[in-house]
Amino acid sequence: MAIKVYKPISNARRQMSVLDSSFYTKKAPEKSLLVIRKKHSGRNAQGKITVRHKGGGAKRFYRLVDFKRNKFDVPAKVVALEYDPNRTAAIALLQYRDGEKRYIIAPADLKVNDSVMSSKGVVEIKIGNSTKLENIPVGSTIHNVELVPGLGSAICRSAGSWCKLMAVEGAYATLRLPSSEVRMVPKACMATIGQVSNQEHMHVKIGKAGRKRHMGVKPTVRGKVMNPVDHPHGGGEGANPIGHKYPKTPWGKHALGVFTRKPNKPSDILIISKRKNKRTA
Repeated sequence: MAIKVYKPISNARRQMSVLDSSFYTKKAPEKSLLVIRKKHSGRNAQGKITVRHKGGGAKRFYRLVDFKRNKFDVPAKVVALEYDPNRTAAIALLQYRDGEKRYIIAPADLKVNDSVMSSKGVVEIKIGNSTKLENIPVGSTIHNVELVPGLGSAICRSAGSWCKLMAVEGAYATLRLPSSEVRMVPKACMATIGQVSNQEHMHVKIGKAGRKRHMGVKPTVRGKVMNPVDHPHGGGEGANPIGHKYPKTPWGKHALGVFTRKPNKPSDILIISKRKNKRTA
């Protein structure tokens, strides 16, 4: 999917770029696969803001995407490639031989009228087909990978992501993830052949603040421009350093370089090599 830039008719347009929508073959979504997406604006059940800087934004319907690929051994035809406002990847509309329609995450290079299939057994190793990790050749590029058999895919679902199947031994398969982490996953887990579509997503330039508001993201005010009563970085005359040993949140906690993974997490025994260039303690 190509990047489209605009003529610089304004300061915002000069910086802005978008993805070329000619990749999509269908504009209106499938009504039977839409549900209402209620906005919570970062608030929990008590109405308290637990995630800041969220709110507003354009109205979206949620597309019901099939992450389990549990319609086995029934060929499906790719009817359309569509835009999904709820994720970075494109989605593909499948129509099965019995007439049922489902959305899946669209792999790169998948085209309309292609045939895909999901199976617990051996399937043809081609883009869009889904099967268990034990049936996929070592060295293959895969995405939409389950971590627990039958629960649906959990990793490698965003635009352009993929992981590599390194080995299958015993009850587990070894994967190298996009973060460079190497971990084991039960070989009975399902995965889809290929790389996720929309690889150019990371190169899109938003260009202006208003476009971010359309996405439901509200402005973030820097702590150092606040008063001391409002933020640990606040106060001072003119441009001052933060005046602390490390950047802090408004509540005084570490703001950068914090390792958020829980210590002694049960799945630690499945991680062979942790991701590189990240703080690990």
